[in-house]
Amino acid sequence: MKTKIVSGIAIVMLSFFISCDSSNDGNDNNPTLTAKDIAVNSKIDVAIDDVVYIVEDQYTAQQSISNRSSTTSKSILPTCATFTTVLVDGTWTRTIDFGSAGCTLPNGNVLKGKIIISFSNDFTSKSRTLLYRFVDFYHNGKLLQGNKSITYESKSTELLATEHPVMTFTVDMKITFDDGKVYSRTGTTVKETVEGNETPLNWEDNVFLVTGNSATSLANGDTVTTVITTPLRYITSCKLPFPVRGIVSITKNTSVGTLDFGDGKCDNLATLTIDGVTKDIILEK
Repeated sequence: MKTKIVSGIAIVMLSFFISCDSSNDGNDNNPTLTAKDIAVNSKIDVAIDDVVYIVEDQYTAQQSISNRSSTTSKSILPTCATFTTVLVDGTWTRTIDFGSAGCTLPNGNVLKGKIIISFSNDFTSKSRTLLYRFVDFYHNGKLLQGNKSITYESKSTELLATEHPVMTFTVDMKITFDDGKVYSRTGTTVKETVEGNETPLNWEDNVFLVTGNSATSLANGDTVTTVITTPLRYITSCKLPFPVRGIVSITKNTSVGTLDFGDGKCDNLATLTIDGVTKDIILEK
């Protein structure tokens, strides 16, 4: 199975920081949607995205070893990360340890602690489930707690009639920022590989469509919800962690916003609309 290779690609909604000015962004009790809300949401997404990427990477590595493949994909893990692997009663458990001093991924994000991944030794089934959990795990100073699951399937969908890889992942997590503020995140995201499936060893031609929704409870008790209303399209060859097309709807209380990623160009530009006010923004990782 081919997994994604773009560093930091946002398979969860809003994996970016937004550069825009707002006089209300410093107010955590602002009842309306602000750029700061979206920035907090995005930092959580970046953390989740890296974790999913690592889990995919380790699953693929074990699959290659178990199948005794003559070709292996290059792991994204830096040399500062260590791992152990055990097989018990048909279930693989891989523990990735990033240490306590900080281990930097190729995309610059710093990790500490452990991720423990488990999955079946049966790599032939069309539907496979991966489970993972954290032990004192930090992403750029944020403590992640909770469990996640990923389901791999090969099937046809409304987005592509031809059978193709479909990955569904669910989130139920608590995130503690380095300033002590605590957020919770729930949601479901579906990532479909719609191009590049014929060349499993060539990541450059991968194209993904992403759909889903999330809810982030803010430190003040408000909730920011996101729904992908038009599938987000990611092109690996763009070498950018942003979608080239797609629309996300964002809601906080009675305040509504949309984020439009454009017409398919490989760039870091998008259009943000909050309560009828529209501005062009620059997306920053």
